[in-house]
Amino acid sequence: MFTPEHLELQATVRRLIDREITPYIDKWESDEIFPAHTVFKKLGSAGLLGVNKPVEFGGMGLDYTFEIAFCEAIGEIGCGGVGMAIAVQTDMATPALARHGSDELRELFLKPTIAGDYVVCLGVSESGAGSDVASVKTTATKDGDDYVINGSKMWITNGTQADWMCLLANTGGDNVHRNKSLICLPLRENGKLREGITMQKIKKVGMWSSDTAQVFFDNVRVPQRYRIGEEGHGFTYQMQQFQEERLSGATRRVTALSNVIEETVAYTRERKAFGRSILDNQAVHFRLAELKTQVELLRSLIYRAAQVHMRGQDMTELASMAKLTAGRLCREVTDGCLQYWGGMGFTWENSVSRAWRDLRLISIGGGADEIMLTIICKHMGTLPGRR
Repeated sequence: MFTPEHLELQATVRRLIDREITPYIDKWESDEIFPAHTVFKKLGSAGLLGVNKPVEFGGMGLDYTFEIAFCEAIGEIGCGGVGMAIAVQTDMATPALARHGSDELRELFLKPTIAGDYVVCLGVSESGAGSDVASVKTTATKDGDDYVINGSKMWITNGTQADWMCLLANTGGDNVHRNKSLICLPLRENGKLREGITMQKIKKVGMWSSDTAQVFFDNVRVPQRYRIGEEGHGFTYQMQQFQEERLSGATRRVTALSNVIEETVAYTRERKAFGRSILDNQAVHFRLAELKTQVELLRSLIYRAAQVHMRGQDMTELASMAKLTAGRLCREVTDGCLQYWGGMGFTWENSVSRAWRDLRLISIGGGADEIMLTIICKHMGTLPGRR
């Protein structure tokens, strides 16, 4: 699927990773945060935060296959947290704004986000509404020309550093699929949190370098003109946005899993037991071959989904299959490879144990495996009551 232009884009990304990210990963992991504004500005200055976004707002205007190429290259980052944070900026919190936002909104929020001047976060999940997006309770009540926002959001990647949030909130009505809107919500004024907004940082099992927060809203005002698209269409817009998030997540994991396998081959080739290398055992090299085959099958599924999306068709089923497969492979590959590292695999200071921690998230975030199965069954017509 990739042309020389795609490969050159990937080479540019990898050079930037080698220069601006890799030397600092261990420190960022220890600090449990990375300097998002600094890193994003470097990515933005290179034009990499808007690969498939409109040229008039600072993007490259390239087709979606180039975004997939970008995601593959971002997967080279030696920790999951930084890559996930970048994906929020490019594939999770901005597709709906780019597609449905007014020119004013795109000028105010999308353009500086593509440039790397703003950091964005996505405000969908809540403590009582994760995969069940229709159950979110946060409200945006009309008052004059404003919305007044009350509620909270949970698991907010980039939360403690973000300048604005793409917020999903209830804006009126009883139909849970028609009473929500997406809103561009500024989080800070003069570098400080706006009045009525408070945050609490969350400590996680993995993705340490990515700051994650619970965010609370108490009568926070935002102009109604900051709404993305039509009122009441937020659930639909977010479901569309989820597809690009899910395919981005699967794509980044293909590269990460390939690297885990390659590193395990190198380690087991050098590690000796009972007079020969661990890799010389047929059970080991056969198993690694099986895992590599599964990763390449996932890559093919991702490319197929991207081509469907390119044709303007619905990639929901294929994107759900890709995310489901990626989540299961992340558990299978990282756990299987960690086993071959022996005692070293159970220490913090190696890339395989970090991948084991970080990559576990994909089966949960952005829609759990069970949600992906439900979506696939819906498309198959096998859900109870839908036959």
